[in-house]
Amino acid sequence: MSDRIGAPGTGISRRKFLAATGSAGLFATAGCTTISQPTVRTVPLSGSQNGLNLDLPETGKPEVVNLDERGHAVTIKSVMARHHIHPGETMNGPITLPVVWAFQADDGVPSVPGPILRCTEGAELKITLDNSEMQMPHTLHFHGVRKTWENDGVPTTTGVTVMPGEKHTYTIPANVPGTHLYHCHYQTPMHMDMGMYGILRVDPKGYEEADKEYFMTVKEWDTRLSRQHGGENVQYSLSNRHGDAFTINGKSAPATFHPETGSPLIVEPGDTVRVHWVNAGFMSHPLHVHNHRFKIVEKDGSPMPEPLQFLQDVVNVAPAERYTIEFEADADPGIYPVHCHKVDHIRNGDSYPGGMLTAIVYTDAMDTDIFRSVMDYAGYQG
Repeated sequence: MSDRIGAPGTGISRRKFLAATGSAGLFATAGCTTISQPTVRTVPLSGSQNGLNLDLPETGKPEVVNLDERGHAVTIKSVMARHHIHPGETMNGPITLPVVWAFQADDGVPSVPGPILRCTEGAELKITLDNSEMQMPHTLHFHGVRKTWENDGVPTTTGVTVMPGEKHTYTIPANVPGTHLYHCHYQTPMHMDMGMYGILRVDPKGYEEADKEYFMTVKEWDTRLSRQHGGENVQYSLSNRHGDAFTINGKSAPATFHPETGSPLIVEPGDTVRVHWVNAGFMSHPLHVHNHRFKIVEKDGSPMPEPLQFLQDVVNVAPAERYTIEFEADADPGIYPVHCHKVDHIRNGDSYPGGMLTAIVYTDAMDTDIFRSVMDYAGYQG
């Protein structure tokens, strides 16, 4: 497990997190505060309990895989797994996808989204899709970068399909700096709705990281597809697809606030913060940041021209779009929501709040009762 706390990226160390939460102990008063309870009504999102799903491994947090340190080669394995969108009972949980098709980098942990593949511009990546343990064909398609025809990852137009039991190595030049989406392109809507997507980050030569840099993938789900694969008597139809779960890095609030498995944006006063937003769903998500003004510095692998880097607090991220935003942690140190502004995407079933919601958390606000309450909702055990 990474020793970084917060969303995937360059958060603070576990030691620093424990120091920031105070010597009296994070949960000394957890559950004893006066924050109002959300309205809760149980809905059947937890999935089937019969047969197939019970023996599957559970997904972990998406890891950042530094391909520069691995000789620019990695094996991405397709893995059947069980994925907890929100494992706790607060805010209308638990919400579980009984079966997902996750990606796993080498001997790492399967995750949804898949691992974040990171490298420097100019490398030639050798990315092997290992489909040896699944009974379904898959492929890998990478947005943004320019590659040869046969490496485009679309079975219909390249003739390349990685059948069950097979492996195939794609040659992907890291020739377009930026933040890019990758996903399975076999029966694309269903396979992405089963969890087969991730981020490829190509840093330009000479890239300087911000003080804090995080990756966040948003997505809405029709959980009937996973539940159907899990054995539940529900019917999924592409022509009748509707979102009933809304996630950031595969988690819904309050699980998004969990410091180890969720995606809080942990900052310290004065930090420059850079966030790579990717939409892996099929609906647009206007993402809003409370009490901070950000500028867009990249979009879809292109640096944003200086005159267009105006300050704003919401940007609509369409399907497959990628935005890199940057802001200064210059607000009154506290806890500030970051969320989709389609309010029906901030829910778990009929319970509000939930869904596509996380927060900027200043370290100065961690030794407070309200932070302990948020951790209590998130199910953090310390």
